[in-house]
Amino acid sequence: MQKKKIMAMMLSVVLTATTLTACSSAREGSSSSSDEKKSEATTETATEAESTEEAADTTEATESTEETASDSEAEATPAATEGFEEGATIGVSLPWLGTQNWKEAEEMFTTQLEEAGYTPLVQAADNKVTQQQQQIESMIENGAKVIVVGPVDGSQLGSVLEQAKEAGVYVIGYDRLLENTTGVDGVVQFGSVKTGELQAEALLQGLEEKKGEAPYNIELFGGGPADPNAPNFFKGAMSVLQPKIDDGTLVVVSGQTDFTQCATVDWDNAKAQSRMDSLISGFYSDKEIDGVLSPNDGIARAIITSCENAGQEIPVVSGLDAENESVEWVWSGRQYSTVAKPTQMGSVLH
Repeated sequence: MQKKKIMAMMLSVVLTATTLTACSSAREGSSSSSDEKKSEATTETATEAESTEEAADTTEATESTEETASDSEAEATPAATEGFEEGATIGVSLPWLGTQNWKEAEEMFTTQLEEAGYTPLVQAADNKVTQQQQQIESMIENGAKVIVVGPVDGSQLGSVLEQAKEAGVYVIGYDRLLENTTGVDGVVQFGSVKTGELQAEALLQGLEEKKGEAPYNIELFGGGPADPNAPNFFKGAMSVLQPKIDDGTLVVVSGQTDFTQCATVDWDNAKAQSRMDSLISGFYSDKEIDGVLSPNDGIARAIITSCENAGQEIPVVSGLDAENESVEWVWSGRQYSTVAKPTQMGSVLH
């Protein structure tokens, strides 16, 4: 019963990812200022369970819908209080605080666990696996009843999560997969392959809208190779882009189409910008780059900055996380799109 109730609280998150393109609505669910802008906005959803067929349709999430999320939100506090004694320690281990979505997650877990009557122990590992292992061990030693884990590297925590299991601690994976362990009781995350598909679909749409007729010169970027979501984002995107590469609609001028070639270690914006600088100087001295697949918003802004510094016309660039700065860039037309994965429970962009 305890397990079910704490899981119910966690799984009340609405797992819906929404693609925002130029003329889309603001981050926290506010609508456009005119009917015309509303009609031009592109909205899509992503879930782990299944794909959508129409861009504007909202699908059910893996474990919950908007309706059930609203009901869960209203009932979360009493259910959580009944599940564990008041003041029970709930650990939250995050990979880092280097992007807006993880900063928001830190605030969300701290605030909502306190409101539910628990004692939150929220820590971030600065993208260091060893540090995260030590933090989880400390949470176990401090009597955490549940540990929510957003892993730095989901394949490297097996031993410490087995320790948690042996100690009777419930483990919930958050946003990223946990692998090589039997110590996981549940996972709350978005459909990573579907998210990649949305990014690629937005890229193709933007190329058609802004860059005239094909063929289009593009480059590909992936996320951090230690993050198990990153290759799945790339896999989803390539399922959409590869047929267009094969038929000549898209041309990857550098020839770099493998995830290992395109990955950005630690999701580091500076490394992404450096790679974009090299691509432009090496392959685009006499041609224009039309579009770039970017795995998140920080890297998208780094790519755009690199192109601007090189005197290139801004390419069509995808993104992820709907960071405030990138939402502004999408609104102004500087970045073409971003995929929103709402951090807060029950918040959905329309």
